[in-house]
Amino acid sequence: MDLGISGKRALVCASSKGLGRGCAEALAAAGVSLVMNARGAEMLEAAAAEIRDRYGVDVRAVAADITSEDGRASVLEAADAVDILVTNAGGPPPGSWQDWQRENFIKALDANMLTPIALMSELMPGMIDRGWGRVVNITSQSVRAPIPQLGLSNSARTGLTGYVAGTARQVAEHGVIVNNLLPGIHATDRADQLDRDVSEAQGISIEQARRKRQEGIPARRYGTPEEFGQACAFLCSQHAGFIVGQNLLIDGGGTNLTV
Repeated sequence: MDLGISGKRALVCASSKGLGRGCAEALAAAGVSLVMNARGAEMLEAAAAEIRDRYGVDVRAVAADITSEDGRASVLEAADAVDILVTNAGGPPPGSWQDWQRENFIKALDANMLTPIALMSELMPGMIDRGWGRVVNITSQSVRAPIPQLGLSNSARTGLTGYVAGTARQVAEHGVIVNNLLPGIHATDRADQLDRDVSEAQGISIEQARRKRQEGIPARRYGTPEEFGQACAFLCSQHAGFIVGQNLLIDGGGTNLTV
């Protein structure tokens, strides 16, 4: 399917690896030029070079912490008049409600709620002026079914979901389409870390921990960054103009909901 976005320009955050990299790859394959961002310069530059060589699109890499004011400013300077924004940031660590203090919540809110809002606030006015734009926020399945040990993530990402629900419906008439992608477990570094945590806590091998988690997913496997990226690219396409303010679960059926 021709996504109809060849020649567009996108900012993809946290895109040196994992789900962000999957999104960057899928957009580049559709002919979209990229501004890629991540904190680690070496891995980011390598990813940018691979995508540039593979797909023949313009790729600019900006190594910066997108959750900091200075980092965000440098990324926004490079992004300028992008047509597509994909927000993404690593989730806060798991834990217990007894362990979290105000500063823990502030840090989670800065990374997983306020940073995406700041990026949208800066970039959507230009999209409105041009009459076309796409925003995809990578959040989590936990906004539909909260995960007890991920209370920091549950709180921050649900706040972003509420913001998008109202904002998406205000900008849609201007051709700016905002949606959220809610990943379940995918084969990324985050999944590896979670499996290691279970392995250590339960005294089992990492392979056993992984199989145990996969048994709880109807698809009986982890998702891949590649298939996640394709879903992102579709939401950024010309064909997604009537999909507004939605929360698309990509979790292999792991979240048991009727609606």
